[in-house]
Amino acid sequence: MTRYRSSITPLVALCAASSLLFTAGCATKKYVRSQVQPLVQQTNELNQVTAQNHREIQDVDRRAQSGIQQAQGAAQNAQQSADSANQAAQQAMSQTSALSTVVSNLDNYQQVAAINVTFGFNKATLTSEDKSKLDQLASELNTTKGYIITLTGGTDSTGSKAYNDQLSQRRAQAVERYLAATYHIPPYKFYLIGLGKADEVASNRTASGRAKNRRVEVQLLTNMGSSSAATTSGQTQAQSPSSTNTQTQANTQ
Repeated sequence: MTRYRSSITPLVALCAASSLLFTAGCATKKYVRSQVQPLVQQTNELNQVTAQNHREIQDVDRRAQSGIQQAQGAAQNAQQSADSANQAAQQAMSQTSALSTVVSNLDNYQQVAAINVTFGFNKATLTSEDKSKLDQLASELNTTKGYIITLTGGTDSTGSKAYNDQLSQRRAQAVERYLAATYHIPPYKFYLIGLGKADEVASNRTASGRAKNRRVEVQLLTNMGSSSAATTSGQTQAQSPSSTNTQTQANTQ
């Protein structure tokens, strides 16, 4: 009996030790799990925040790039508009300067021929009748030296001032193109201006008056007549002293 007890005691001790170790192991795992789980959760939260920040940074970058492209496009459009306005201003100044030169020298020119060509409402196209009139005027070119051709465009009072100014200019240009292409007239012979509705030749209150205002006044001018007259006058003045001397000698004899 005593031997049996002595053999059981170690077994009981071994079981107790194993049970203790198992219990301690379970407690350790639970402890580790309780400590690690918050860290894992925090890590996941940090990853989510990092991913969100990355998406927001990419979104801001896309919007910034889009804004830069829009700003560059607006700047290019503004530059193109400025260049176009500058070109138009220079062209207007050139035409004004040329017209001023002609006006200042009008006293030296004499009119050879003058016609009016008229246009339909809101049109800048020459009719066959208009071309026939221009052909008649051009027949004077071969016998006219030192000539210029002035083209003054006009409109009726319908529409805005800006639009009518452009329309009157287009009408004058239509006449210039026809004469230049048909009769090979060099560009420097033409002097154009579009007066829009500012210079009416008839009342705009009637349909017939408005039709007359939709016109281009064409003048063929030359400065050779006045030069010839001046030359003749100079020759007459130069001959006057000799004529006086001849008369004096005749009277003396």
